[in-house]
Amino acid sequence: MIFSTYTFIFLFLPVTFLVYRLLTYVKEPNVAKLWLVIASIYFYAQGSGTFVILFMLDIFVNFAIGSMIVKAGKRGANWTKRLLLAIGLLLNVAFLGYYKYSNFAIENVNHLTGQAFPLLEIVLPLGISFYTFQLIAYLVDCYKGLTKETPIVDFLLFITFFPQLIVGPIVHHADVIPQYQDKAMRRINPTNIMLGMFLFSIGCAKKIMLADPITSYAATFYANVGAGDTLSAWLASVGYTISYYFDLSGYADMALGLALFFNIRLPHNFNSPYKARNFREYWQRWHMTLSKFLSDYIFRSFYRKGSGSFNFYFSVMMTFFVSGFWHGAGWQFIVWGIINGIFVCMSHFMYRNKWKLPFVLAWTMTFAGVIGTRILFVSDTMGEAWIVIRKMFSLRDFAGMDMALALDKVASFAAYNAYTIALLLVGMAISFFGKNSAQLTQDFKPSVRYAVAAALLLGISLAQMTSVSNFLYFQF
Repeated sequence: MIFSTYTFIFLFLPVTFLVYRLLTYVKEPNVAKLWLVIASIYFYAQGSGTFVILFMLDIFVNFAIGSMIVKAGKRGANWTKRLLLAIGLLLNVAFLGYYKYSNFAIENVNHLTGQAFPLLEIVLPLGISFYTFQLIAYLVDCYKGLTKETPIVDFLLFITFFPQLIVGPIVHHADVIPQYQDKAMRRINPTNIMLGMFLFSIGCAKKIMLADPITSYAATFYANVGAGDTLSAWLASVGYTISYYFDLSGYADMALGLALFFNIRLPHNFNSPYKARNFREYWQRWHMTLSKFLSDYIFRSFYRKGSGSFNFYFSVMMTFFVSGFWHGAGWQFIVWGIINGIFVCMSHFMYRNKWKLPFVLAWTMTFAGVIGTRILFVSDTMGEAWIVIRKMFSLRDFAGMDMALALDKVASFAAYNAYTIALLLVGMAISFFGKNSAQLTQDFKPSVRYAVAAALLLGISLAQMTSVSNFLYFQF
């Protein structure tokens, strides 16, 4: 089930919210929370089918292991803690690895050995990459003694809560479980509901009015890169760069808005990343909950403070290697991660040496790097990415033309793709100069102005909600 559909907006959400509100009048607080868990499992099952059974088994196994780690810690049984953590991490990595990387491994074995082992018929379950990170963080923190034994209903809600289940934000148990246990969650908060509606309408507009139509053009080009020309390669590549931001940040805005209906505050996931002047800053602004997880649980596993620059840069590279591999099963994702790591290391080197380029030059180089890495990210293979880059810088399409003919060709292309280009320019203007959703809602107070804005954005989005388009990160 997708947020930006009539079924979700007019059926699932009202029923879930109204029943939850009624159940908050029941004295036992777990009843209302259990309803949210049931509704969230139903929500997940609509897109995952029978995998929902394994999904629930995965959650219960991790809950049991976490509880045993906490109890072992109270007894001072350190070896038992280590063993349980190792089992938990191994199970989570193996579970994710089977579904996400089995065919990648088989393809590489076939390539290296000349064999023809058949690929497995595996469908990547929705959200598995996201909730697996949440489970791993929980187990590690249980081992470190940073969390107490969690009630089963709160743990279930922590993993299954439908606003953030499939594409994040990647929530940390310490950020949300205390909210689930707070009595304020059960109260009706008109300000939170209005703010939630405003954020949800912003996210809907980002997704439907900007991301979907731009993605449609870009996806058509990338489905057959050999048939495209230089101009279409540029439009598709810059288009994907912009549409990925509006698609993923649109989902995050909708998730934050939906959570507020239930008085839950999820972390913001984007902070105008395309305003960044270097890749160090870019990754502090892009997919921030993923960056925080990678920093807390990957980078700090390698980095030892005071151990020197080599260890620092090695830790950065290992973090981005994991990030690339986490994003997808393909060499293009690994290379994407390595290149991002190199760019981040270069940014840190300049920062440590207090080297600073003029803003316009620094921003231009950064955004060019973002476009280049996005080409790798959206290409099916390394070879396809190379074809796109060659097309972008090839003058073959303009061979033999004088300036007048070349300008006429550009003008004809612009006229034919005027709608896509107009949307792209609007998206770029918002990305480069506009306020992000966190800034727009920083001092939010319910008013007619916000109500009218929400109604207009949601109304226009509903009018264009004629076909269902998956969020781009569903594939990860």
